[in-house]
Amino acid sequence: MKNAAITITLQALATFTILATALPILHSQEWYVRVFDYPRLQIFALAILCFILYIWLAPRNRKRDKFLLVALLVSIVYQAVNIFPYTFVAPKEVKDADANSPSDTHLSLLVSNVLMDNTEHDKLITLTQKYEPDILLLLESDLVWQQALAPITKSYPYRVEIPLKNTYGMHLYSKLPLRQQKVSYLLDKDIPSIKTFVQLRNGTWVELHAVHPKPPVPTEDATSEKRDAEIVLIARDIANSKYPVVVAGDFNDVAWSRTTELFQEVSGLLDPRLGRGFYNTFNADYPILRWPLDHVFHSTHFKLESIERLPDIASDHFPIFIRLSFSPKNKYDQEEPEADSQTQEEASELIEEGREEAADDKREGKSQ
Repeated sequence: MKNAAITITLQALATFTILATALPILHSQEWYVRVFDYPRLQIFALAILCFILYIWLAPRNRKRDKFLLVALLVSIVYQAVNIFPYTFVAPKEVKDADANSPSDTHLSLLVSNVLMDNTEHDKLITLTQKYEPDILLLLESDLVWQQALAPITKSYPYRVEIPLKNTYGMHLYSKLPLRQQKVSYLLDKDIPSIKTFVQLRNGTWVELHAVHPKPPVPTEDATSEKRDAEIVLIARDIANSKYPVVVAGDFNDVAWSRTTELFQEVSGLLDPRLGRGFYNTFNADYPILRWPLDHVFHSTHFKLESIERLPDIASDHFPIFIRLSFSPKNKYDQEEPEADSQTQEEASELIEEGREEAADDKREGKSQ
């Protein structure tokens, strides 16, 4: 009976692991499918554990046992292929900046989803004072956060402040000049994004986007349609830019998802984590359940000085700090992602689906 219970338990775990690997391959945008995009590291570890325990403890002579073992092995390989680019042994997508790069070419950003109800404001204040970023981007910030950080944000003369009570507030503070600050509500009337231009110390203007779409969870959106569409809409806008570009924010999507991959291909932006590490920013409260939700992407005009996940600030997200170096003469040292016709068609479909979902939500809202 004991052996039978062990076998049944292992079969159940193995089946779950295989399904958790297979479901994200589907094109479905339902939340219960897309949720398995996130824990690839955890599924990879569980698949290895199940495989080892199955060989050690469970019978392997039946067809279903052999099938489960083969499927587990396929799951391990598939997850490893997705995870590998973010390990330090993989090639770096963004080259390291020259050690002697001029300081007037540098651009530093501190990005933090602060958790709106978090009252430990001093922790972020201390980090900001320590790192002194050129750009401070706050997500999930409200009027309380705006007032609490006033002692440090007074040294940031350029700003876009959007205090909201719905956990989608956004505050952008800059020590460098800004122009053409534009706040957009692309698909939701209460979900803002920011587009502006920031001037580097050497006079170069850089296009800057700040984003925070809704996640596909039952309490927010039952599908990922609007999130995916917002991400791709921003990518389309960037693709036509004649400026160097930086995009930062909480995408509510992991770095290795198809949507984020599509974002890179359509926009042509680079991910500085590739070849350096995961930099898991969420969930700060649960060490074994963490993945990279907060991102900074940039055009080939930049190389990387440094990137760092910062200490806990009592939010469910860790802040992330990045320092870039503007290196336009060497931009061709880095390979820009490209979108073929099929990718562009996929992007157009996602945008259309997101707009239809937004229109449906608007109609339902009016009828209530």
